[in-house]
Amino acid sequence: MTGQSTGFRVFRAVALTLFAAYFLLPLLSMLDFSTRGRGDEGRTWDAWRALVENEDLREAIIASLLLALFTVLLMVVLLVPTMIWVRLKVPGMSRVIEFLCLLPLTIPALVIVVGIANVYAWVTYFLGDSALTLTFAYVVLVLPYAYRSIDSALAAIDVTTLSEAARSLGAGWLTVITRIVLPNIVTGVLSAAFIAVALVLGEFTFASLLHFDTMPVALAAIYKTEAPTAVAGALASIVVVSALLLGLSYLSGNRAPDTGGTNE
Repeated sequence: MTGQSTGFRVFRAVALTLFAAYFLLPLLSMLDFSTRGRGDEGRTWDAWRALVENEDLREAIIASLLLALFTVLLMVVLLVPTMIWVRLKVPGMSRVIEFLCLLPLTIPALVIVVGIANVYAWVTYFLGDSALTLTFAYVVLVLPYAYRSIDSALAAIDVTTLSEAARSLGAGWLTVITRIVLPNIVTGVLSAAFIAVALVLGEFTFASLLHFDTMPVALAAIYKTEAPTAVAGALASIVVVSALLLGLSYLSGNRAPDTGGTNE
């Protein structure tokens, strides 16, 4: 048994090392390329400074970060109450809601953006030509992933019992959703939020074809003349999303004991 345990630990260590190398080596290569100076200059952080000093790129990064925030907020406001209401009041509609939410997954982004291009002409007319109007389109793109995360979290709790108990004590529906159900599915909501952030920060097709300057569009444009700056921006985006996912794992781990205590 001891020999098998030692062999398993060795195998796990080797597998983790290969896994880390597979993901870390490209990131280290990106860091090396973005800090490599011209000629005999040695290491330089000019490409990274350009992320905040270049006005156009800085505005595109800010626009993408605001888009990620607004997309998450709109997604939570639309999807969470709808899914809770369907489970409680009209469970027969759950398949219809699932079909509608998963539909964007079966349609290529290029087809969607061509279809809504005329609609966005009116959106731009009424709301202006700010890149933040992409929030409405990005919510559609994140629906399949957000739905799965939130649906799994709702399936893990007894929504009906919780809501009936709260209603019997005089709680309104807003209280039931925000103070009873939502705290019990916060891990699923966080998963949906972080997936949405990752998608928004890397989305190129919608922004490019609708002529909005977001971070991916700006990085693609600047790559033609300042490749190190574009690589630095891509690496920064990867690091931010990875940090968010690690934060989700940490929060999920911290919530596990509390969930167990509640079930008891």
